[in-house]
Amino acid sequence: MSRAVRVMSWLLFVLSNYLIVAAAVSPWLKLPSLGNIGFTLVYVLFALFHCVAMAGVRRTALFFSISAAVSYLMEEVGVRTGFIYGAYHYSDLLGPKLGHVPLLIPLAWFMMIYPSWMVARVLVKGVDPRTVRGFTAEAMVAAWVMTAWDLVMDPGMSAAGNWIWEHGGAYFGVPRRNYLGWLLTTFLVYWIAGWMWRKVEHKRTSSRIFEALPVYAYAIFAARYAMGNRIPALQVVALFCMGTPALVALIRLGATWNEPADAGAALCE
Repeated sequence: MSRAVRVMSWLLFVLSNYLIVAAAVSPWLKLPSLGNIGFTLVYVLFALFHCVAMAGVRRTALFFSISAAVSYLMEEVGVRTGFIYGAYHYSDLLGPKLGHVPLLIPLAWFMMIYPSWMVARVLVKGVDPRTVRGFTAEAMVAAWVMTAWDLVMDPGMSAAGNWIWEHGGAYFGVPRRNYLGWLLTTFLVYWIAGWMWRKVEHKRTSSRIFEALPVYAYAIFAARYAMGNRIPALQVVALFCMGTPALVALIRLGATWNEPADAGAALCE
């Protein structure tokens, strides 16, 4: 089973990167693609399979459940009240809804939450995630890494009509409060997961390349946004907001490349 899970992780990683390339070249070359919904499903499956390979089914199910529950509840409250992220509502472009939130949205949160956490774990490697101080620090950095992603992604997705900011906002039409809401939502997910996992010993090991796939995925997204964007000014935002944690994480991975595979706990411990 472990080998099959890793093979599926690799296949989904390759497919998701193909879809990123297809979207990037679409102004000049039309390649087969799956649209926003199909891409999200492929990418979230990559995140799930990779997490299973690294951490096992039970812990992956727990992580995904926490992510889905917290993100859905925060989104539903956010749409109903406008308090958390600002006044907004979803269009029908993202498929059927549960309440006011498309069912796709909790999946999209995990699609971003998992690789962002893996980047953060590289950045704070050496911090003990079994202590409150350790997993709190991890949660803070991971929340920052993921919110950097939304700084690049949200304006273009809302401009495309996937969701509507009812009163606009100072940041490319997005209210600044949205990013405080993202920091809060993601911190809660990471902190609760860290608390639930704090006493569990991670015993799995894997190749360095396989372990780092979510970090590469985050870096590929950063590069794709920096090279082309629906809003050209966001290329600069992508380069520095997503590019900085991606670059530092890749440098840290390179610095430990020659260490034994079991020299420390795995990224997703």
